[in-house]
Order: sequence, then structure tokens, then C-alpha cells
Amino acid sequence: MAVSRVAFVTGGGGGIGAAICAALACAGHRVVVADRRAERAKEVASTIDGLAVGIDVTDAASVAAAIEQARGGVGPVDICVNCAGWESATPFLETDDAFVAKILEINLIGATRVCRSVLGGMVERGWGRVVNVASEAGRIGAPRSSIYAAAKGGLIAFSKSIAAEVARAGVTVNVISPGPIDTPLMAASQGEYWDKVSRHLERAIPIGRVGTPAEAAAAVAFFASEPAGYITGQTLSVSGGLTML
Repeated sequence: MAVSRVAFVTGGGGGIGAAICAALACAGHRVVVADRRAERAKEVASTIDGLAVGIDVTDAASVAAAIEQARGGVGPVDICVNCAGWESATPFLETDDAFVAKILEINLIGATRVCRSVLGGMVERGWGRVVNVASEAGRIGAPRSSIYAAAKGGLIAFSKSIAAEVARAGVTVNVISPGPIDTPLMAASQGEYWDKVSRHLERAIPIGRVGTPAEAAAAVAFFASEPAGYITGQTLSVSGGLTML
């Protein structure tokens, strides 16, 4: 029989994030939909009988307040999914320090803040699941995404490191690494190039299409499950075979 846990999902209002919230709710968990867009978080939460909280992962006080709101509303966090992210495809020579800082804060440093806020409780209780959402860009690189790739590569390395630190306490830390997934953010990040990029991807991906948010969410739900307790420090590609490492 499945055990109901409290799941906290950052970026829960986005395309992949909303699908993750739905998948975890379907698995019987109480889901906290955490998103910078509070109204969007409420919309998603209303469809899964979840709790909506506002969060800005680039702000330590906002992260602390969101975790506390979750704890007060549904209980301590057992499953933490860091899905908050942002990308704007930009050639490296056109980036500046402000752009680099924004990418790193949202995609890497924010996840470390959230993990720091929930891992201690997981360790004390002797059970926990952390699933971080990276990107295939972080494993193989991607043109016009150098800083984003650096952030996601850092997230993968960070996840492996903390996985080793907390494994004996019954806490697992894993990563899903999506390839091309059909979301509004992906299309927006490519801007005017999206039509050309999408046609190229359909030819390049062995399965012959880009993925869906639900397919990425299924991988998260597996890592968050009880039977996945012997798997930690791993990165699972969800890319339709585009990358086979």
C-alpha cells in the first residue's frame, strides 16, 4: 500500500512543474504547489486538492516562509522537487554579469536554498526524497545556452554530492534530465528560432517527437516513490533517445 507523503514542488505552476504536481497527487501524496506566480500556483493546486504557496527561490526569506507555510498547512516536507527554472537562449559573448547571476540564482543557487531548508528534517525523520530537475544541456552542453548548461551541470554535481552525505539517513537525492519537452518556456526561450529548432528536433530525436510534461513527471514520481529507495545520486535522461550516455 502506498504511503502518503508531503511533496513540495518549486516551479509547480509551470508546464513540467504542474505535471509533476499532478503525478505526485495521483500517487497519493499531499502536494504543495510552490511558484513565484501565486495565482498560477492556486490554479494548479485547485485541480489536485493541494496547497498553493508563493515562493521566489532567489530570495532566502521567501524560501524560508514558503517552507514554513507548507509545514503549517500540511506538515513537514518528505518529498522535495526543485523544478523552478528559467532560460533565455543567448550566445555566450552576448551575456553579461547580470544575466549570468540571474540564470545561476534561479537554476542552481535557488535549489540549494530549498534543499538546505528541508534536508535537515528529512535526516531527522529518517526518510526523504529529493528530485532535482536539470537538463540535458547540463550533461552535453548546448549552443546559446552556456550559462544555463553550467547551472544545470552544477545542479547535477550538487545532487550527487549531497546524495552521498545523506544516504545513510534514509534520504535519496536524484536528478531527472529532460531533453526537449513541449512547454511554453521552451518555446519562449528559443524565441524566433523555435519553429526551426522544433523541426530539427523531430528529425534528430530517435522517438521522432519532443516529449510531454507528463513523461518528465513520471520519472520524478518514480524517484519519489517508496520502491526507489535503493537508488540515489543518479541522473535519468528523459530525452526520447536524443542523448544516450
